[in-house]
Amino acid sequence: MRSPSITRLYLQCAPDEDLTQWTDERIWQELQTRFATRENWKLNEGTIVQKGVTGMHSYVVKPMHFGRLFLAGDAAHIVPPTGAKGLNLAVADVRVLALAFAEFYAAGRRDLLDQYSETCLRRVWRVQRFSWWMTSMLHRFESDNGFDQRRQLAGLDYVTSSRAAAHSLAENYTGLPLD
Repeated sequence: MRSPSITRLYLQCAPDEDLTQWTDERIWQELQTRFATRENWKLNEGTIVQKGVTGMHSYVVKPMHFGRLFLAGDAAHIVPPTGAKGLNLAVADVRVLALAFAEFYAAGRRDLLDQYSETCLRRVWRVQRFSWWMTSMLHRFESDNGFDQRRQLAGLDYVTSSRAAAHSLAENYTGLPLD
């Protein structure tokens, strides 16, 4: 949710897709198809305020600092939007860095600044794994064959039918502990 009335939704398309081919009507038709239920629930339609092609790639800078330069958020790591973890990672980075700065300026402690990268990268790599897993489960790739597609469906079935899998998904999706 971007606000109580605005949501960002993604539809998979080719990286070189011509956005002029995606009319508002086509977008709503595709979204209604994907959100269809047996109970005939319908997605509320409204004005589409932004269209774009978002690259599905990952990137991690290691270390996340060089001397007195500290990187946080997208400057240090990028995750695909599938897991919706980019903002969470950025906030976690800033929290770790703010606490380290506070200790440095209050007590002269440098250890938390020195450990910044190591502390944040533990979370970053866990989120990278989760985002990779979500992307591989929810998106199709040109290289996929019938075997890959059946394995993907089995993964979706497992997440929707196993309490343990659902718990793991929820734990990773809603956020990892900050400590």
